Amino acid sequence: MSRPLLTTGLLLLAAHALAQTAPVVPAPAAAVPARSTRAATPVTGRVTDATTGQALPGATVVFPDLKQATATDAEGNFRFANLPRGRFLMQVRFVGYTTVVRTVDTSAGAALEAALTPAETEIGQVVVTGVSASTEMRRSPVPTSVVDQTRLRQAAATNAVDALAHTPGLNQITTGAAISKPVIRGLGANRVITLNNGSKQEGQQWGDEHGIEIDEYSIDRAEIIKGPGSLLYGSDGLAGVINFLAPDPVEDGRVLGSVTANYQTNNYQQGYSLWNAGNLGGFNWQVRGSGKVAADYRNPYDGRVYNSGFRELNGSGYVGLNKSWGYSHLTVSSFNQILGLIEGERDSTSGRFTRVSGLGETQLVTGSGFSGYGLDVPRQRINHLRVGTDNNFVLGQHRVTLNVNWQQNLRREFGNPADYYEKSLFFQLRTVDYALRWYLPEIQGWNTTVGASGMVQENQNKGVEFLIPAYRLWDGGLFGVTRKSFGKLDVSGGLRYDLRRITADALYLNDEEQPVPTGQGEEKFPGFRSTFRNVSGSVGGAYNLSEQWLIKANAARGFRAPNIAELGSNGIHEGTVRYEIGEPGLKAETSFQLDGGLSFISDHVSLSADVFRNRINNYIFPRALTTPTGQDSVSAEGDRVFRYGQGDARLAGGEVSLDIHPHPLDWLHFENSFSMVRAVQLEQPAGQRHLPFIPADRLQSELRVNFRKVGTSRLRNLYARTTLEHNFRQNRIFSAFDTETATPGYTLVHAGLGTDVVSAKDRTLFSVFLAANNLFDVAYQNHLSRLKYTAVNYATGRAGVFNMGRTLSVKLIVPLSFK
Repeated sequence: MSRPLLTTGLLLLAAHALAQTAPVVPAPAAAVPARSTRAATPVTGRVTDATTGQALPGATVVFPDLKQATATDAEGNFRFANLPRGRFLMQVRFVGYTTVVRTVDTSAGAALEAALTPAETEIGQVVVTGVSASTEMRRSPVPTSVVDQTRLRQAAATNAVDALAHTPGLNQITTGAAISKPVIRGLGANRVITLNNGSKQEGQQWGDEHGIEIDEYSIDRAEIIKGPGSLLYGSDGLAGVINFLAPDPVEDGRVLGSVTANYQTNNYQQGYSLWNAGNLGGFNWQVRGSGKVAADYRNPYDGRVYNSGFRELNGSGYVGLNKSWGYSHLTVSSFNQILGLIEGERDSTSGRFTRVSGLGETQLVTGSGFSGYGLDVPRQRINHLRVGTDNNFVLGQHRVTLNVNWQQNLRREFGNPADYYEKSLFFQLRTVDYALRWYLPEIQGWNTTVGASGMVQENQNKGVEFLIPAYRLWDGGLFGVTRKSFGKLDVSGGLRYDLRRITADALYLNDEEQPVPTGQGEEKFPGFRSTFRNVSGSVGGAYNLSEQWLIKANAARGFRAPNIAELGSNGIHEGTVRYEIGEPGLKAETSFQLDGGLSFISDHVSLSADVFRNRINNYIFPRALTTPTGQDSVSAEGDRVFRYGQGDARLAGGEVSLDIHPHPLDWLHFENSFSMVRAVQLEQPAGQRHLPFIPADRLQSELRVNFRKVGTSRLRNLYARTTLEHNFRQNRIFSAFDTETATPGYTLVHAGLGTDVVSAKDRTLFSVFLAANNLFDVAYQNHLSRLKYTAVNYATGRAGVFNMGRTLSVKLIVPLSFK
C-alpha cells in the first residue's frame, strides 16, 4: 500500500465520521443535543456491596481517559464537579471486590449506582490504556497483561523490569542486579517499545548493557501488550509494548503523600522514595523523588561479585489543570544511575576476582575490595531527562490528545584504570517525540481514532572510543484504529503507515585513534543513509460464549526498522563481550502474528490460555565470523568478531494460567502459570537453527492467603504467599561459533508476608511488606543472563558469573494526608 493511498484512506475515514456525526442517545433517554465544552451537571453516584446493599466508603472511581479520580465518602457517595460532557469509560474498584467498568454519559444528569460483588479475582475487569482509548482487558483481542500496584508493592526487585519479570510471557535480559531489559515472548531490545505514562521512552535501546531509564518507585501499574497488536506507536513494537503508568490523580480538594523505605539484605540495597500529590479546584500535581544505593551482590558459587553495585537518584512529576474542557499537564522525569560493569576476571589458582590498578597491574580483590558502596572501573553512568506536555481536549463530541516530549539520554562508560574519570564511550542522544490522536464521535457503535506519531533524533559521540556512528533519525507514521461491540462480540482493528530515515556520519581516525577530516585517516564508519517504510495492521475479536467463557483471536502485521548498531556498529561492545560489525544494507523486519485465547471464570476456578505463532521475515541477529581455516575471527584486542545478518524466523508458544480459589474460601488462592517459546530460523543447518537468547520454559506456582480484615485487630489486607519458580533446561540454542551455551534447569522458592496497619478510625497508618527471594540460596544462571559469558573461573571450572543468591526484603510505606 502506498503512502498517499493510506493517507487518503485515513482522511476519508475522518471525513465520513464528521459527516455522519449523530447525537449520543443514552438509554433509555431521548437524543441529547450537541454538547458544548462548558461544565456539565456534576456527576454523582453511590457505590454499594451488591450482596448486603451496604455502602462502600473509600472505593475508588476513575475516568482513565480524563485523568480524574475520586473516592467515596462514609455513605458510599461520590461526586465529580468538572467532568467534560461526553461518553467516557468509568472504573469503580475496591479491594476484595470485582471491579465494575461501564461507559457513562456525563451529561445525563442521573445519579449513578455501582454495586460491587465480593470476589478475589480481577480477571476481565482491568482497564488498559495502551491499545486505543481506555477499554476492558477482557474485551480487547490484543493479548494484554496488567501488573497492578498490589503486586508491585509485594515484589522484592532491584529495578523496574525486575519487578515485572514473573509475568507469564515476559522475561528479562540481565547484566547484574541493576540492568534488566524486557523480553516479550522471546523478543527484546528494539523490538519492545517502552512507554513512560503513555509516551515513548527513547534511550539506547539497542544496548544490552544498560536498563530502561524509569524509576521503579514511580510505577503504579504496568500494562504489557504482547505482539504487534498496538498500532499507536509505530516501528519497534514488533514484540509488544510495556506501558509504565504513574498513580491516578487524587480527588479534588485533597493533598496526599507517602514515604517509602526498602532494605534488601543480599547486596545491602537501600531505597527511599517521597511522593506528594494534590488537586485544588482542578489545579493538580504529582511529584516524586527517589534514591537507591546497592553494594556488590553475592551467591553461593562466586561469593561477593566484584563491582556489581549501583546508585540511583531520580525525580518525576507533573503539574497542570483538569477542567471541564479536558486537561493539560507539564511533565518532567529525571533518571540518574551509576553502576559497575562486571568483567568476571579471576585468578586461575585461588578463583578470587581480579582488578587492574591505576598502574596497570593485575591485583587480587581481597575482602576490603567489597567494602562500602564504592564502584571501580569499568563502570557506567546513565542520565535521562524528559520534559514534555500531555494534553487532552474535549471539543464537543470530539476529543483530541497531544503529547510532545524532549528527551536527552547521556550514556558514559569509564573503562581506563589509569584515569578513573576518562569517558571511554560517551553517547549524547536527543529526541523530540510527538503523538497526536483524534477520537471521533461514536457512530452507530463504532469508536474510531486516527492520528500521527513520530520523532526526530540525533546521537553524537563524545568519548575517546567509538562503537556506533553519529547519526540523525526522522520517523513518522499515520494510523487509524476502530472498535465496536455486536452483542457478545467485540471487534477491533486498524492500519498504520510508517516511514523512517537514518543518516549516519562518516568517521576517520588517525594512528592515535583521534578523529580526522574525511579521507585523511583510516575509515572507522562509512557514511550512509537508509530509508524504511511499511504498513502495519491488526484485526481481531473477543466473543463472550457465556458469563464464564470467553474466546479471543487476533491477526497482526508488525514492522521494525534496523537500529543504528545493526546498521553501522564497528567496535567492542562491552555488554556483549564481543567486537560487532554492522551491515548498512539490512532490510526492515516484518512479522505476521496470529494470537488465540480462551478464558474461563467461576467462583472456584479461573483459567486462561493464550497461544501465538509469529513469522518474521528478515530477522536480524549477530553471527560470529570465521577465518578461511574455520577459526574464530578476532579483533586486535582479542575479542571475537560478530557481524549482523538476517534470515527468516518463526516463533510459537504461549502462556497458560490457572487460579484455584475455592468458594467460600475466598481468602485462599493457588495460582499457576506456564509459559514457553519455540524460535527457529528457517532453512538453516544444525547449530544455527534455533534463534539465540530465547527464554527457557517456566512454571510458576503460588499458594497465597488474603484476609481483608483480621478479627477485631487493626490489621487490614493481610497476605502470606509461597512461590515455586521452575525454569526448565534450555538446550534449544544457537550453538554455532560458540555463540550460546545451554543452561541447566533450576528451581527457586520465594515467600512473602505483609499487611496494612490501621488506626481506631480505620485510617491506614502504614503498610509493611516482607519478602524472601531464592529462599534456599540456590546457585543458578538464568539463560538470559549476560554474565554467563564472562570469564571462566579455572579454579572451579565454572564459566561466567552466577545470579543473585538469597535476599530478604523489608518495605515500609507510610501514607500522608494534608488539609
